[in-house]
Amino acid sequence: MRRYFGTDGVRGRVGEFPMTPEFALKLGWAAGKVLGAEGVCEVLIGKDTRASGYMLESALEAGFSAAGVSIALVGPLPTPAIAYLATTFRANAGVVISASHNPFYDNGIKLFAQSGHKLTDDQELEIERRLQQALDHGMGCVSSEHLGKVRRIEDAAGRYIEYCKSHFPGQKTLEGLKIVVDCANGAAYKVAPAVYRELGAEVVPLHAWPNGTNINAGCGATDLTSLRAAVIEQRADLGIALDGDADRLMMVDATGAAVDGDELLFLLARDARAAGYRGGVVGTLMSNLGLELALGELEIPFRRAKVGDRYVMELLRETGWTLGGESSGHLLSLKHASTGDAIIASVLVLAALQRLDSTLHLARQGMRKLPQTLINVRYKAREGSDPLESDAVKAAVEEAEDRLGATGRVLLRKSGTEPLIRVMVEAEDAELANRCAQRIADALPGSDP
Repeated sequence: MRRYFGTDGVRGRVGEFPMTPEFALKLGWAAGKVLGAEGVCEVLIGKDTRASGYMLESALEAGFSAAGVSIALVGPLPTPAIAYLATTFRANAGVVISASHNPFYDNGIKLFAQSGHKLTDDQELEIERRLQQALDHGMGCVSSEHLGKVRRIEDAAGRYIEYCKSHFPGQKTLEGLKIVVDCANGAAYKVAPAVYRELGAEVVPLHAWPNGTNINAGCGATDLTSLRAAVIEQRADLGIALDGDADRLMMVDATGAAVDGDELLFLLARDARAAGYRGGVVGTLMSNLGLELALGELEIPFRRAKVGDRYVMELLRETGWTLGGESSGHLLSLKHASTGDAIIASVLVLAALQRLDSTLHLARQGMRKLPQTLINVRYKAREGSDPLESDAVKAAVEEAEDRLGATGRVLLRKSGTEPLIRVMVEAEDAELANRCAQRIADALPGSDP
C-alpha cells in the first residue's frame, strides 16, 4: 500500500505535510537514491505557475543533488511536456511540480520514467521506503565530488511547441480559424497560444497572465464560464480550455456550448476508425453512457476502467488499444503521446474537424449525451460498516435499475479522499435520472447531500 503516492503523485496543501520543504527535500533524496541505483544520472524538473513551485523546486533540487543525481531545470511547462522532454534530453527521468486543476494553495510532485510514463508501483514503493527512512532517521549526503550538478535548459519550450505542431497534418494549416485559448493562468500560458498561432490560426489568449496565485481561479478546463462568453463575444470558431498543468482539455463550440472529454474522445475515435484504427476505446466508470452507445453504432469496442488516467492507461496497455480518456478531459492517444496531453489532443481534434470539413458544433452531434445526475453524499465512517451494504440502499438501487432498464445506468462510488459517496444516475429522461439519484441518496445511512 502506498503511503504518500496517490494515483497522480504526491499532493496536498502547501505548508502542511506532505507539501513542505523538508518533505520535498527528502523525497528528492529518496527518489535520487532509488533511481540512481537504476542508472539515472540526471532528472528533468518542470513546474506550473504556482508561487510555491520555486520553494519546492529548490528543495527537490537539493535532495537529488545530495543523492548524487544531477538536475536539469526547464521552468514552467505542461506536465506532458516534461514527460516528452525526459525522452529527448540526456535526463533519465522527469519530475513535475504541479497540483493540476487544484487551487494555487495546493501543490504536488509527480515523477516520470525516461519513457515518459509514470513510475511503476515497485519504484514508487521503494521510493516511499527510502523516504520513510529519511523522515524517521534523517538523510545522508554523497561526498562533495559526487554531488549532483544543476543546469538550466533554455530551449525546452521551443522544442515542445515544435513537437505539438508535428501532430498536425504536414501540408495543412489552421488559417482562417479563430480560436480563444484559455490557459488557466497555468503552465501552458506561453506554449499553447504559440502552437495554434504557428499553425496559422488567429488566437485570442485568455487567462494567460499568471501571477502565482491565479492559476485555475475561475478559468480553465474546470470553469468554462469566461471562455464561453469570450467565444461568443469574439465570434470565434471555437474555444480551447486547458487546466493548470495542461493535461486536461475541454472545448467550446461557436455557440458557446461546452464539449467535454467524452465528446472529444468520440470525435478522436471516429476519426481514428475512418483512418483504419481497429482497436477499441477505454473510458471510466463515469464516462457517459451516450459515449458507449455512439461507439457501439460504429462497432468500436468500449471498456471502462476505474476513475483516474492511471487506470485508463493500465487498461490500454492490457488491451493493446491506443485511445482512452475521462469526461474531465484527460485524453490519451498513445500513438501520439505517452501521457495525457491537452495541447496535442486539441491539435488532433482540429485535424479531425478539417478532415470532416466540419465545425465543432456540427461534428459533436454524432454523439448524444444522456442526462446525468451526480449527488455527493457525506457520511460518517463507522468501523466495520459499509453504507453501500445497507439493505435500504440495495433496494433503492434495484428499484432504480428496474425503472431505467437498458436505457440508463446507476453507479455508486466512494471518494478516495474524503467520506463521500458519489451517486450517479444516467437516463434518457433527465427528470427520471434526478428522481432515481435522489431516492438512492436519501437511502444512504446518515446521508447529508
